Amino acid sequence: MSGITDLPFRSLAKRFGAGLVVSEMVASKAFAVGKEEMRLRAEGQGVDVHAVQLAGNQAEWMAEAARLSEGAGAALIDINMGCPAKKVISGYSGSALMRDLDHALSLIDAVVAAVSVPVTVKMRLGWDVDCHNAAELALRAEQSGVAMVTVHGRTRNQFYKGNADWSAIREVSDVVSIPVIANGDILSEEDAVSCLEQSGADGVMIGRGAYGRPWLPGHIAHFLATGSCLDEPTGSDLLELVLEHYDAMLDYYPDPVGVRCARKHLGWYMEGLLGPAGSLTSELSNLRKIIVTAEKPEAVRIAVRAFFGVAAERHVA
Repeated sequence: MSGITDLPFRSLAKRFGAGLVVSEMVASKAFAVGKEEMRLRAEGQGVDVHAVQLAGNQAEWMAEAARLSEGAGAALIDINMGCPAKKVISGYSGSALMRDLDHALSLIDAVVAAVSVPVTVKMRLGWDVDCHNAAELALRAEQSGVAMVTVHGRTRNQFYKGNADWSAIREVSDVVSIPVIANGDILSEEDAVSCLEQSGADGVMIGRGAYGRPWLPGHIAHFLATGSCLDEPTGSDLLELVLEHYDAMLDYYPDPVGVRCARKHLGWYMEGLLGPAGSLTSELSNLRKIIVTAEKPEAVRIAVRAFFGVAAERHVA
């Protein structure tokens, strides 16, 4: 979720009722030596429980980044041992750590010793089909003082192909006493219920399912707590939410970074508005082009309003 779960997005998700929101992946060494991009990723002002996710493969930098995060107000440190991206694993970080559990535990030990706040770990089922070692990593992490683990129901070599195997997460749930959070392909309230039943997990984490739907984690939390569904924002309420999100990104990022970073979010909102049919008329296509290419914020706002208006008139949404 790097480049997606920045502070504006997390703030919206929390406002809609998400139980916990976690920062983008923060490179520990770059953060520790003062890189501005990593400082921005670790920002949590205004979020009641500020959780920072750290990535790295050197204990000293992981520990220092954890200390700095706690000093800046983080209430929880999450260690990323699940990212499958080639750029991350080429540096022996993320899910590459699941190939060397002794080294992975040395990082966990260093972070736990460096801070007084809870430490959690995000992982996958393992490296590949021949290396399903999430249960072993989770058990050893618990013994080292980790407070919670999150497991994505795929191996690293699956990336995001196929379907997440929620039932495979049960092996982790069965061996640890700390909370286990299940992740992967949870796109609806019904998915969350099925995932919990199959995995035996204590909760669910929403990732890609929240693209263009920052309300989804909160709506799922509400359903699991009450059994009732909440209505998704539509019409003018959705339009105002989209524009609020856009303006928050412009305020958060330096110009022109905010305009460019917001484009993917606007794209997902438009896809959601179009619905399953998803076809673009020439008019909608032209408006979409303006929205994802224009450099002037006011031109983007005008096009967004027009896109929503045309979609509503044509009953596309």
